Amino acid sequence: MPIERLAALVRAKRLSPVELVRVFLERIERLNPRLNAYITVMAESALADARAAEREIVRGKWRGPLDGIPIAVKDNIWTRGVRTTAGTKILSNFVPEQDATVVARLRAAGAVVIGKTHLHEFAYGVTSNNVHFGQARNPYDPARIPGGSSGGSAIAVAAGLCAVAVGTDTGGSIRIPAALCGVTGFKPTFGAVPMDGIVPLCASLDHCGPIARTVNDARLLYEAMRGGRGARTAHARPARRLRLGWPENYFFERLAPEVKSAVDAAVRALEKRGVRITPLKLPQVAAANRASLPIALAEAYQYHREAGYFPARAADYSEDVRARLEWGAAITAADYLDARGVVGRATQEFLECAQRVDALVAPTVPVPAPRIGEERIRIMGEEEEVRGALLRLCRPANLWGAPAISIPCGATTEGLPIGVQLIGFEGREAALWQLAELYESATEWHDRRPEFD
Repeated sequence: MPIERLAALVRAKRLSPVELVRVFLERIERLNPRLNAYITVMAESALADARAAEREIVRGKWRGPLDGIPIAVKDNIWTRGVRTTAGTKILSNFVPEQDATVVARLRAAGAVVIGKTHLHEFAYGVTSNNVHFGQARNPYDPARIPGGSSGGSAIAVAAGLCAVAVGTDTGGSIRIPAALCGVTGFKPTFGAVPMDGIVPLCASLDHCGPIARTVNDARLLYEAMRGGRGARTAHARPARRLRLGWPENYFFERLAPEVKSAVDAAVRALEKRGVRITPLKLPQVAAANRASLPIALAEAYQYHREAGYFPARAADYSEDVRARLEWGAAITAADYLDARGVVGRATQEFLECAQRVDALVAPTVPVPAPRIGEERIRIMGEEEEVRGALLRLCRPANLWGAPAISIPCGATTEGLPIGVQLIGFEGREAALWQLAELYESATEWHDRRPEFD
């Protein structure tokens, strides 16, 4: 059920938060060994928090739609008294003495944290293949990746192992797994959600946001993450006709045919609902995507060096993460500043689009979920690394600091989910939510669920 329906039952005392937590814990016990969505399941504390929520609700103190609702939190986000591993051997026994601000806000809204979800080591990858904590698996096909780095959060939502989940996104790490697992993922405007108490990857590109089954569930969680109580969202129709930008370059290049077909259909569905489609060009976005590499490499290396992890404990890293940190050590100040200049020019180009449209539309990723262990894929006759392919359509929104949301928009003939991405502008998130809700209301892709024996 969507959060609003669960919340109504809880508030009316027709559904106990304790019963709700037990349902999810039983499902986790049954499915997590197959999917590996969670690194740590917080059964005891979740039940205690659910009992406390129930006592308050019985006394008439209801905190809002997240009160008593079980949520999952990505395991690079601090949780007081519960280990936060960041998916690495290096932090396998790290137990924070306080919650990250975002967790404290969610607890204040009444949410019950049920567990810490799987991720790529140090959030530095997009497959969630993790040598330290095992392989995370896509709920639609366990032989395929869930995407990453917030793979566990997307699995948990898609497989019904929590009501909603929290992830982080540096180059698409919320939206990529949301698209590959058939759920909704929202990356806020840069700085809208505080990052303190979250193990960083690349501080200038890091974001924290929700993964949910529906657009409204994502918005409810996001409002609480911003410091509200998850107030009920309005479904008002826009006062004027919404304008959606269709990029004629970059975003629609080298797509799997089924992905292109599904996204084209999503755009037509929005057009039928009155959205005006406006073609536009972004000549500098490809250069900005290339420039993101030295920025991410240098900032990641700086954090790991200053934390004392690298190179002191180089042998404790997985091979792929260690290789990127070694590469980051070779980035010069000139490399970094040159890259910043390229990104700055591309950002200005993007911001000028705000005069013509309310948001851009693009595929979230160019292919459905690759197979576990697959390092290279072929798209439209061209071979490409899996990592680069999954990042290239999501990363621009991080470089721009722009809000972006991935919504389910189709499925392949093999039943693998496909996602469409809407990219908005700072200060105009309301239009982005309206477009997302408008599309979701016109389709039923968000109602799909993976099947289990």
